[in-house]
Amino acid sequence: VQLQASGGGLVQAGGSLSLSCRASGRTFINSGQGWFRQSPGKEREFVAAFGWGGSTFYSNSVKGRFTISRDNTKNTMYLQMNSLKTEDTAIYFCAAAYSRTYDRPTDYTYWGQGTQVTVSS
Repeated sequence: VQLQASGGGLVQAGGSLSLSCRASGRTFINSGQGWFRQSPGKEREFVAAFGWGGSTFYSNSVKGRFTISRDNTKNTMYLQMNSLKTEDTAIYFCAAAYSRTYDRPTDYTYWGQGTQVTVSS
């Protein structure tokens, strides 16, 4: 099983980026999938997720700006990030198959390698 994250880059504040996370080896439609991010010196934090039943969840810091989606035919999850702020700068990770809580990194079994998002002022 492998998760491949891509789409990061450098963007000015107020701009947009779209991240992708392609899964191979199995599907995670009913297992939950999520996006997390980590800045230097900080703990990995929850960004957005699909729950077991397909409901979507967002952190308060990105609600209204970010949108999580997925294409089950491509086994790929996306994160559309709009109105980016400098504080959104981080390495973004995709994750799949959580055991209990969608917003807890330690509950996830599978992780992608991370993609850097840098938002300049």
